[in-house]
Amino acid sequence: MNSVQIRSAERALSVGTWLIVGGAMLFSILTVTPLMERHSPKGWEWTAPILPLVVDAAVVIVVRLDSVLAALGGDGGRWPIALRWMTGGMTLALNIADSALKKDLVGVAVHSVAPLLLIVTAETGLAYRRAITTARTAREAQQLAERREREQAAEERRETQERRRREEREHAALLAREQREHEALLAREQTAREEAARREEREARERREQMREQQQAERERLEREAAQRRELETREREARERREREREQQQAERERQALLSGGPAEEKQGEEQARATVRAACEAGLSIRQAAELCGWSTGWVTARYQEHRDAAKPVLEAVT
Repeated sequence: MNSVQIRSAERALSVGTWLIVGGAMLFSILTVTPLMERHSPKGWEWTAPILPLVVDAAVVIVVRLDSVLAALGGDGGRWPIALRWMTGGMTLALNIADSALKKDLVGVAVHSVAPLLLIVTAETGLAYRRAITTARTAREAQQLAERREREQAAEERRETQERRRREEREHAALLAREQREHEALLAREQTAREEAARREEREARERREQMREQQQAERERLEREAAQRRELETREREARERREREREQQQAERERQALLSGGPAEEKQGEEQARATVRAACEAGLSIRQAAELCGWSTGWVTARYQEHRDAAKPVLEAVT
C-alpha cells in the first residue's frame, strides 16, 4: 500500500467516524432532552439539552485526541481509556434510561444502537489508526531503509566511480609520465645520435680538409716540380735551340763565306746555287751588281731575288719590333 492509499483510508476512517459521532450526538440530544425536561426542576427545563451536549462533547474530545495520539504513535495512558468508556457508558445509559424506566425492552434495544455504535466505532477507529500508524511507521522505516540502502549503494557507486576515475587518472598520469620519460629518452638518444653524426661529420670534414690540403700541397709540389721541369726543359730547349741556331748561323756563315769567297763566277751557276749565293750576298749587305757577279745571273734577276728576301724579312722585323 502506498502513501496515497493510506491517506485515502485515513480520510475514509475520519469521515465515517465523524458521521457516526455526529449522528450519535444528534440522536442522543433528541433522545435525552425530553428525559431531562421531565426530571428537571420546574422553570429549569431549558437546561435539559446541556447534559447530553456535555457528554457528547466529552465523546468528541476523546475521539479527536485519540485520533491525534494514534497518528503520532503516542499513548495517553489509562485516563483516556477511562474517559472513553465512561462517556460511552453515560451516553448508553442516558439513551436507554427512558425506555428502561418504562420497561420497554424494544426501546432499550433501539436506543442502545447509536451509543454502542459510537463506543465500538471509537475503539475500532483507534485500533485502525494505530494499525495505520504502525503500518505507516513500518513503511516509512522500510522506505528510509531502502532510501539509505539506495543512498549507500549510490555512495558506493560514487566511491567506486571516483576510485575508478582516480585509478584511471593515476594510470593516465603513469602512462603520461612513462610517455614523457620515453620521449625524453628518445630525445636524448636522438641528440646523442645527432651529436655523434655532427662529430663524425666534423671529423670527416676535417679529414677531407686535411686530405684536400695534402692534395693541394701535393698538387702544388707537383706543379712546382712540373714548372721546374718545364723551366728546366725550356732552358735546355732554349739552350739547345740557341746552340742549334749558333751552329746553323755558323754553318750558314761558313756557307755564306764559302759562297762569297769564290769571287766572280766564270759561268752561270745553277738556279738553286744562284739563289743561295744571292741570299748570302743580301744577308752580307753586298750590292746587286756584286751579287750578280758572284752568281753569274743578270742584275734584274738578282734584283727580283733581293726584293723577295726583303719582303720575306719584313714580317720578321715587324714581329721583332
